[in-house]
Amino acid sequence: MRPFQTFEVSKTSKVLTIKEEPPLPNLTTVLSSATQNVTISRDAPICVIGERINPTGRKALSESLACGDFSLIRRDAVAQVEAGAAILDLNVGVPGLDEAALMVGAIRAIREVTDVPLALDSANPRVLAAALGAYEGKALVNSVNGEERALQAILPLVGEHRAAVIGLCMDDDGIPPDAEGRLRVAAKIIERAAQVGIPPQDVIIDPLVLTVSAEAGAAQVTLEAARRIAAEFGVNLTMGASNVSFGLPMRDALNATFLAMALACGVTCPITNPLNRALRETVLAANLLLGQDEWAMNWIAYYRSCEKV
Repeated sequence: MRPFQTFEVSKTSKVLTIKEEPPLPNLTTVLSSATQNVTISRDAPICVIGERINPTGRKALSESLACGDFSLIRRDAVAQVEAGAAILDLNVGVPGLDEAALMVGAIRAIREVTDVPLALDSANPRVLAAALGAYEGKALVNSVNGEERALQAILPLVGEHRAAVIGLCMDDDGIPPDAEGRLRVAAKIIERAAQVGIPPQDVIIDPLVLTVSAEAGAAQVTLEAARRIAAEFGVNLTMGASNVSFGLPMRDALNATFLAMALACGVTCPITNPLNRALRETVLAANLLLGQDEWAMNWIAYYRSCEKV
């Protein structure tokens, strides 16, 4: 488990003391495809969920999906896995197209080139039902939130197919502005999931990342929420780290720094772009420094691969 320390200064003696915090509770989530398992845990290497297969903001992918062409998805899948993604997020939502048919077609296309587990990314229950029916193994559903409508529509599907699910810390009142509110939403999602047979280890919580260009304290709220959710429930945590930098220059530096801070607060499976060198190096460095890269073998292998470029 990842150790935590806090620092306290005595008001009378001005002496700095180090206070050891108890280790985080640690639940293990296991996802699978037809041929392989992926373990997500604070006792395992950081598990990168590759974010690239998403048509939002990607005109080329939207156009290829409109033509029923999955070649770009296959290329994205291979590139992300080669760059270190252990799970691939799959989103094929394009307005006006048959998302359910595209999701099933994309699952089959990805299976032609790689067999890593998938995160089925849709808010549409009909799409998720089709995808889960076509999926071999234990998938991750991305996602549900604390809205009553979403809980009632998504969680029974996840339970029926014995999948795992990402729970977003928002509800019918929106995204809570503080860590306490997000902790309450996380508790609600975990409790409601248990009611339909989904154990806590199969609920991965996303404390939600908002951009600091709109709200200076947004990153601090997210990090505090992550730390408190991990400590309270022991569940695995994810987040889209790059959201923090929208609208700002030098995004790679901001994203990599924020990702490192999030990993220290208990995030175990970030949704990110493994093809981004800064983010990839952050994950590799964190694994080494957290004792998840014995003899620094992965770090050295990466260094040698960069030397050849």
